[in-house]
Amino acid sequence: MPINEIVIKGAREHNLKNVDVTIPRDKLVVMTGLSGSGKSSLAFDTIYADGQRRYVESLSSYARMFLGQMDKPDVDSIEGLSPAISIDQKTTSKNPRSTVGTVTEIYDYLRLLYARIGVPHCPVCGREIRQQTVDQIVDKIMELEEGTKIQLLAPIVRGRKGEHTKELDRARKSGYVRVRIDGITYDLSEEIKIEKNKKHTIEIVVDRLVIKEGIKSRLTDSIETVSSLTGGLVGVDVIGGEEMLFSQNYACPEHGVSIDELTPRMFSFNNPFGACEKCTGLGVFKKIDPELIIPNKDLSIRQGAIKASGWNSLEEGSIAMMYFNAISETYGISLDEPVKNLDKDAIDIFLYGTQGQKLHLKRGNKFYKADYQAEFEGVIPNLERRYKESNSDWAKADIEAYMSDEKCPACHGERLKKESLSVTVGGINIAELCHKSVAKALEFFENLEISDRDKLIGEQIIKEIRSRLGFLKSVGLEYLTLSRSAGTLSGGESQRIRLATQIGSSLVGVLYILDEPSIGLHQRDNDKLIATLKRLRDLGNTLIVVEHDEDTMRAADFVVDVGPGAGIHGGEIVCAGTVDDIMKCKRSITGQYLSGAKKIPVPETRRQGNGKYLKVIGATQNNLKNIDVEIPLGTFTCVTGVSGSGKSSLVNEIIYKELAGRLNRAKIRSGAFKEMQGIEHLDKVIDIDQSPIGRTPRSNPATYTGVFTDIREL
Repeated sequence: MPINEIVIKGAREHNLKNVDVTIPRDKLVVMTGLSGSGKSSLAFDTIYADGQRRYVESLSSYARMFLGQMDKPDVDSIEGLSPAISIDQKTTSKNPRSTVGTVTEIYDYLRLLYARIGVPHCPVCGREIRQQTVDQIVDKIMELEEGTKIQLLAPIVRGRKGEHTKELDRARKSGYVRVRIDGITYDLSEEIKIEKNKKHTIEIVVDRLVIKEGIKSRLTDSIETVSSLTGGLVGVDVIGGEEMLFSQNYACPEHGVSIDELTPRMFSFNNPFGACEKCTGLGVFKKIDPELIIPNKDLSIRQGAIKASGWNSLEEGSIAMMYFNAISETYGISLDEPVKNLDKDAIDIFLYGTQGQKLHLKRGNKFYKADYQAEFEGVIPNLERRYKESNSDWAKADIEAYMSDEKCPACHGERLKKESLSVTVGGINIAELCHKSVAKALEFFENLEISDRDKLIGEQIIKEIRSRLGFLKSVGLEYLTLSRSAGTLSGGESQRIRLATQIGSSLVGVLYILDEPSIGLHQRDNDKLIATLKRLRDLGNTLIVVEHDEDTMRAADFVVDVGPGAGIHGGEIVCAGTVDDIMKCKRSITGQYLSGAKKIPVPETRRQGNGKYLKVIGATQNNLKNIDVEIPLGTFTCVTGVSGSGKSSLVNEIIYKELAGRLNRAKIRSGAFKEMQGIEHLDKVIDIDQSPIGRTPRSNPATYTGVFTDIREL
């Protein structure tokens, strides 16, 4: 008889009060209750911990060495458990090499696709280059009209300066009779003089033929001879027609740029074979940012507009002031004028130096006087030099605070070598494909037209890519691009990416435990998420979802309400059953809100604010389309919109970072916008995000909130 229940007896983990609960298998189960009531203790620390532990124990001792073994939870018994997979919010990789494409493994399939059916182009001129076998070259030449005269040429020198006497001597000794230099044919027996300082192209005439029946074998032999002389390049001079150039390698016949045989590693930015050599595949460089050196342009140089390690001391007699005074004297630049009123050339002298012009420097105090001539290297070159030369981690970290990421000038942020970027499928390269959103990429693959041969090779790969993109769309992430860095995803987004990956694995009979997957989701996308969870359940899996979301509870087959309060007042099973059972339960606070007995009242009146505003003008960060926003101060303001609409770009990237730089003197660069007005009405900004507060075992709520300081003083 199949077991269709998970029976838990005597769970005492954390604040659970020796509880017993029976959960149906192969159903969508929601565990709910107040924050701190014991939901996670039951779901993660009891059910998941035991499911994981038992599965790992069934493996060999060698395999167990590599897997983190979980401790046995404090529980009497659990029956009917499956191997458990937890999808929580803490697993986003902050590695700059991780992208949405690599995390979902879609990028691995794309690399394989480009290696197998990609069409290489010359990185210089963009012409398509294909490998051609000797037979293909012969067939192409035999297509010429019968009676056509041809010369087979071996281009041994292509666009190189020099007299090339060695090459000509070698051709003579090998028994060749004629050579073509820059389009003119010479007899090798005569003396040939070549101008040393001009670029030349030298081609040996290997054979002269007339196209007719029966020359195939001689033509084949001659082409092989040409190929051995040139390393795969074959020239055909058609008398009275157009010249032809063939290559047995992936090489541009004109520019000679050769591409190795296409392999998946060529398209990996985490592999030296594919990564851009300048930025090693990161796509960005850390560079001293002038915006961080002069964060507040309302200040003058004397008031400390220039903020940089080693340039902050502005007392008379300091090195910084010695240089600044000398610049002021030599160039007539005022040190008391706000920086915003100075022209760009004046600011550049402070930032980038005097470019060779010497300054008259005076420095001293009552003990000594110094008076000498020297040039000024500039604040930014000074920081860059010290950063390179310093062996001190502290000094490097200090200078790093003034750096920000800038696109790599070699690959323009595409992360790959130019040879890899010159390979296309459907007319676009792998980086362009990854810059498309999931929805657009799906559309691209739906409409992709390829040859029958490529279909045969790539059909299975494209099918996998389509299904994985489809899973991402089904969890409401169609707005993400595959090139988006994994570190920039919110907790809810990364959790849903892992959820999409799990659907892709199509496992059956697994116990999935999810931690509030609806976090950060707009109601529009909530339905998609619930449909995805049901799909995972319908495959034959049990889903336990720790959740506060009303829609998810109403969609669940079974609800477990833990409570009634939090901490020591919780840890009991208040009610377990269908949504209707929960609503009828008088003791369940969740049930009272679901049934409408309790509700959050809509306020009768709204605060008017203090009449002042914070205005952001011309916000263009990420997908923001040059918008102006006015936020009333002294009020509780909510910024909302569907996932990916640009809320975080506005609030976290622009407003928070700009205010933190201006008010808290933080060294961070804000997102792109034109102007921010009303900052003078604020004196501090605090960012409260989802990151965990403390990792140290010495920290507790009393020390973190500062209460403990008062207790000690008392």
